[in-house]
Amino acid sequence: MRFGILGPFEALDDAGSQLALGGAKQRALLALLLLNAREVVSTDRIVDEIWGANGPSRPAHTVQVYVSNLRKALGKGGRSLLVTRAPGYVLEVSADSLDLARFEQALNDGRAALIDGRAQEAAARLREGLDEWRGAPLAEFAYEAFAQAAIARLEELRLVALEERIEADLALGRHAELVSELRELIGVHSLRERPRGQLMLALYRAGRQAEALQVFHETRTTLLEHLGIDPNPALQSLEHRILNHDPGLASPAAQAETSAVETPSDPHPVEAADGRRSILCAPSQPATLDVLLAFAEPLAAAAPPHDLVLARLIDAVEIGEPADELSEATSALNATRGQLEGCGISARAAAFTTLDVGDDLVRLASEQDVDLLLTDVRAEDVAALTLPPRIHALFERAPCDVVVLLDEGERQAALAEGAPVLVPFGASEHDWAALELGAWLAAATGAVLRLMGSLEEASAGRDASRLLAHAALAVQGLVGVATEPVLAPAGSGALVDAAEGAGVVLLGLGESWRQHGIGPLRRDAAAGLDAPVALVRRGLRPGGLTAPENLTRYAWSLGASSG
Repeated sequence: MRFGILGPFEALDDAGSQLALGGAKQRALLALLLLNAREVVSTDRIVDEIWGANGPSRPAHTVQVYVSNLRKALGKGGRSLLVTRAPGYVLEVSADSLDLARFEQALNDGRAALIDGRAQEAAARLREGLDEWRGAPLAEFAYEAFAQAAIARLEELRLVALEERIEADLALGRHAELVSELRELIGVHSLRERPRGQLMLALYRAGRQAEALQVFHETRTTLLEHLGIDPNPALQSLEHRILNHDPGLASPAAQAETSAVETPSDPHPVEAADGRRSILCAPSQPATLDVLLAFAEPLAAAAPPHDLVLARLIDAVEIGEPADELSEATSALNATRGQLEGCGISARAAAFTTLDVGDDLVRLASEQDVDLLLTDVRAEDVAALTLPPRIHALFERAPCDVVVLLDEGERQAALAEGAPVLVPFGASEHDWAALELGAWLAAATGAVLRLMGSLEEASAGRDASRLLAHAALAVQGLVGVATEPVLAPAGSGALVDAAEGAGVVLLGLGESWRQHGIGPLRRDAAAGLDAPVALVRRGLRPGGLTAPENLTRYAWSLGASSG
């Protein structure tokens, strides 16, 4: 049996015939399970993703009926393929039977080959992966809430694969034939910097230096007009090298002709641009920048290093005199940028007015290779349990993990040295995202990672201590951070007790945010703790600890890599 989601949704039997999958909800259930192939999808998540706020009166029973019907639709192997596993269901498909898995494996193989200098192999594998695409992914579900984030992620991965294939072709000396393709790609994705760097390099190698420099100037103008920032340091370096006719920019074939024994040139500038990812700090108000930087600075400095992008987006509708605030914000961000650069942290800063903060933050995160986006919600929103529209946009469409600080007015502006990082852990996908961030932060600061499990998990058929042990082994295997397990009853009081002496509390936020916002437990924790409290949502791309050659879904989280 074979499944396809990279184009029209399809399920084929062993003879290659289309299976009749039933109605829209049943097809949506199969699509959701395929997007999370070989991972347990809880009943609660299925109901929330497929029905949303208009869920059935007997949700567990309704899901059981749909699962039973789907098993029948899948034929004689349906029961062994679609397995009940607490707290939900898992689709046990082989990697060869799903086009998404084949594509991602090809992308991983291609990236690894390119990093190792095997350009011919890389180009071939990346083309094989791109050939898996038959059209727009999950097009029939384009307006369904459960599919929108997945579609954005898939389109992003396709662009990554295309850029990597172009990188391999550049290494093979195919620069002349890439120029028109790159111009077309930039026409569709005008704010994406990597293809612009590739076009500059292709033009330069084709003997068209003036056009290459013109692309840089067009890039700078476009980025300043739309995002208020300069091109990234790698593109600026590439411009400088083109101006100086750097021999290291010649095609591999030309370099080989020059000398087979010369000292190797500097790393390829476009590869460097891709390898250096970013952390985006976007405070909603000036006062929260220092607290967000308390998270961001150690993460940016730790391996792998990241650029820091400081952004202040000023809502032109809310602010009476946006020009005055824009001037103040720009001055403050530039001063902070200078301080960060003085500490050896690569930083960029921009402030601009906007009519839609959420949309512009999503766009900024997409175009700046952002692994982590940090922002905040104000005290009045925390008290009212609400999440502003800009946060809705980030949770639904941001390409990276999102951290939202719950502001309660008086917060310490730095993480206490050596203070534990606390992560309440229940093994949901967003708990894994919080755990990965906690591990990253603990490794960067030398802190202990404190994992909190609920004593009530036993009533749900799960041993909390076993979950914490599983998480601890994953963390130690990834970054070698020491963990400290804590078992506690449910409720905000137990969370406050577990957080005693902690430097920060990271709370994974599941799908209930659409109906319940922050939730009373998180609000009460934010009010009762001295340490910063932040919500964490898993994004569309891998987290900041992921190696560059493994930037696809099956390798992007501790949960996937350890389970």
